[in-house]
Amino acid sequence: MGLLSLAIWTPIFFGAVLLAFGRDDQARAVRWIALIGALVSLLVTLPLYDGFKLGTSAMQFVEKAPWIDAFHVNYHLGVDGISLWFVLLTAFINVVVIIASWESITTRVNQYMGAFMILSGLMIGVFCALDGLLFYVFFEATLIPMYLIIGIWGGPNKIYAAFKFFLYTLLGSLLMLIALIYLYSKSGGSFDLSVWHKLPLSGTAQTLLFFAFFSAFAVKVPMWPVHTWLPDVHVEAPTGGSAVLAAIMLKLGAYGFLRFSMPIAPDAAREWAWLMIALSLIAVIYVGLVAMVQQDMKKLVAYSSVAHMGFVTLGFFIFSDIGVAGGLVQMIAHGFVSAAMFLSIGVLYDRMHSREIASYGGVVNTMPKFAAFALLFSMANCGLPGTAGFVGEWMVILGAVKANFWLGFAAATALIFGAAYTLWMYKRVYLGPVTNEHVKELKDINAREFLVMTLLAVAVLWMGLYPKPFTDVMNASVTDLLKHVASSKLN
Repeated sequence: MGLLSLAIWTPIFFGAVLLAFGRDDQARAVRWIALIGALVSLLVTLPLYDGFKLGTSAMQFVEKAPWIDAFHVNYHLGVDGISLWFVLLTAFINVVVIIASWESITTRVNQYMGAFMILSGLMIGVFCALDGLLFYVFFEATLIPMYLIIGIWGGPNKIYAAFKFFLYTLLGSLLMLIALIYLYSKSGGSFDLSVWHKLPLSGTAQTLLFFAFFSAFAVKVPMWPVHTWLPDVHVEAPTGGSAVLAAIMLKLGAYGFLRFSMPIAPDAAREWAWLMIALSLIAVIYVGLVAMVQQDMKKLVAYSSVAHMGFVTLGFFIFSDIGVAGGLVQMIAHGFVSAAMFLSIGVLYDRMHSREIASYGGVVNTMPKFAAFALLFSMANCGLPGTAGFVGEWMVILGAVKANFWLGFAAATALIFGAAYTLWMYKRVYLGPVTNEHVKELKDINAREFLVMTLLAVAVLWMGLYPKPFTDVMNASVTDLLKHVASSKLN
């Protein structure tokens, strides 16, 4: 079994083992099995980075075996500079979420931990799939464990939120399935992505394919105006579910644009870039303004995620090296920062059972260690230089300014909005005198919570201070992608 198969199936195997533990009196053993499984799953991904060859855009660690011979469907895996870091990010966030959920989940612990392990493997499968049908299977299968996580362990309106999440994402994917079938027919019976990337397609066909893929990937990102499901889901999802949703699942859609939309329909991508840029700027500016009036911490960070992902799609459709690389860096940085923000809210919710900003005030007086971590993550969410949140946004803005000054100027305004709503939330929740007896009785983070915060803090600072390992990996693949997009495929 190759390294990529190990990365995919190791967490799925441990997830299946966890589901065999059916009683809550085995919860302690379940938690340790889940942690061991998550650590093993992370360890098997590390050789991917160690053995990755820089300076080439070729797929590496390739595995290929027949799957459905009658339709020429293959179990075909590989990673390049675009996908490698997302495999590592997924495995890392899984470890963090398992530790963070150690005490907060007390019922059906085996199913909860098992769902996260299986979800981790499926998401890694999305980033590794080089066969169109295999990608679709992994892409859609991720909905099942997340639907269960929201619907079983969520808040009072969990069923509504889970149904809305499933419906939005599934309906968008149906048009993508039609596009995959069309490409299969057009290519003479192949689901190989490399074959699809070389297909000569008419302008009309490319436009239809572009919007078919857009329907699936834009919902997943989510882009404005199909973003409305995200705040509802975040509010109702358990803390771990919100962390994984923001850190990894939103990236599946943005990744799809790079793997499908742009290389398969490059002419349509260039023709409709103005629309993608416009929608991205609306997300960056308008949704940022919406975030400023939120009273629920989770809703505020959820809208913040929409705004930050707007930078990603903006960077992609500028069609410059620094813009696309900036979008990729922003995806990884947002994975660290958004997970940290949601898990920080979870720390407070576990103690107060409230996400309302008005319920807090003066938390720094009773939880100084935690308040220090929260300040770092808030600064990263603002895009403070030296943190992960700055690097990708700065690269995208620089690319936008090179393309058009006013485009870059509009994107840069989002940094002001981001600082405004994030610092406003931090001020109201953490600073000033203690506002009520509940806050006065709060206890600072314990050793387990300190470990979670430390892991995320190290990641946020490492990427902010030394982004070179991230950019070095992706440079060759980004350059090759842009060369491909620049060439016409019109037949």
